[in-house]
Amino acid sequence: MTTATNELKDLAERASAELADASAAEALAWTAETFGDNWILASNMQDAVLIDLAVKAKPNFDVLFLQTGYHFPETIGLRDAVGATYSGLNIINAEPDKTVAQQDAEEGPNLFEREPNHCCDLRKVVPLRRTLANYDAWVTGVRRVDAPTRANTPIVQWDERNGLVKINPIAPWSDEEFRAYIDKNGILENLLVAEGYLSIGCAPCTAKVALGADPRSGRWAGQNKIECGLHG
Repeated sequence: MTTATNELKDLAERASAELADASAAEALAWTAETFGDNWILASNMQDAVLIDLAVKAKPNFDVLFLQTGYHFPETIGLRDAVGATYSGLNIINAEPDKTVAQQDAEEGPNLFEREPNHCCDLRKVVPLRRTLANYDAWVTGVRRVDAPTRANTPIVQWDERNGLVKINPIAPWSDEEFRAYIDKNGILENLLVAEGYLSIGCAPCTAKVALGADPRSGRWAGQNKIECGLHG
């Protein structure tokens, strides 16, 4: 990071109050103006909603994609399509220290079944933290309706765990608002969504969602787990 931690923390606390009711466009304009090139947007490539919003504030910025080695082909396909459609983006593929084969050899096969939290830590949390260390702020697509653990998500906050400012521009958006933005603007979307995969992560830990069920019920089905550790 280029800015002292205390200074960034004070900035986040002020912005949390000042931008408490900001629109997504206002939050992203503030991000671009405040941090210049020193911020990164995280995307799981389920859709390009957040990216499409952000390019209206700044056409060129870094996009973080956690390349876990377990993604659906459709997710990789969307990542590539996003890169081709929004030519100003710099997609950074953050990789774990070990390949899937190396992890299997060291930890035993299918760690995601036996110790999903440990698997997420190795393949998501550690690469995320290493990448975020190069920035003063990151932008996420976290929404309050995603899960009970996200119900109080502010638009701007201090990310104590990673030591930088965290901006959640679409935190207040309902599922209806989110869907309407996709349909109105023709936003790129992972092909699996139409097949019933409403919360897409690593392939071994993602299932179709039953009609009318919570979208997050398709993640780590049958396990007492609702977060991968990136946001809490």
